[in-house]
Amino acid sequence: MKLIGHVRELVRYPIKSMAGTPAESAFLGWHGLDGDRRFAFRRIGDQSGFPWLSASRLPELLLYRPSRLDESTGEPLPTHVRTPSGAEVELHSKALENEIAERFRNPVEMMQLKHGIFDDASVSVISRTTIATICREAGVELDTRRFRANIVLETDAAEPFDEDTWVGGRLVFGGAEAGAAVSVTARDVRCMMINLDPDTAKQEDGRVLKSVVRMNANNAGVYGTVVQTGQLHVGQAVSLITDSL
Repeated sequence: MKLIGHVRELVRYPIKSMAGTPAESAFLGWHGLDGDRRFAFRRIGDQSGFPWLSASRLPELLLYRPSRLDESTGEPLPTHVRTPSGAEVELHSKALENEIAERFRNPVEMMQLKHGIFDDASVSVISRTTIATICREAGVELDTRRFRANIVLETDAAEPFDEDTWVGGRLVFGGAEAGAAVSVTARDVRCMMINLDPDTAKQEDGRVLKSVVRMNANNAGVYGTVVQTGQLHVGQAVSLITDSL
């Protein structure tokens, strides 16, 4: 078991493609961070097999912020959403549904899935070194929000994209092997969403994604599957276990 760094940020995304909610601590359950991606808008009439509305189709979703987290159900879930205009509306209200439908120009409905709504895997991890290198190469301000990871690590490695070497290994949180753990299953193949400014939802000129393509074949960060549940917190030590260690 090799110590590789510590947790720098923990972020939930309660509603798919809306803004994240940073946390100082979070419980890592079998389906990712409790409260992560439990809601999404469904595109009514979509028969694609993946009908969820995302910021790749409606970038303005990034400007909506889940609010008033309620833990009475056993995990922190929002009851309201703050809109770009500053209004707070109920999560399941017709007002929110109609506003999103009007922006999207097609009908949608809010849905909740108990085990979350994920594109590839329930946990995403990236190092701050990788993000900083990509942003510097692209000529944009360093902003971890662009990459929408659940866990941002401060690693001891000076080289970016060191996460690629973690695939096939296991990340253990805390100082003992009994701590929460994630099996690293795949590199994170990036899409146009990293080009979107989290504060404006505007896409500059594709330079961020182009930088990732040029520097690391369009991969930045990794996906994982939870193999041991437990509490995570900012500042917590993170170790890597591989067959060679």
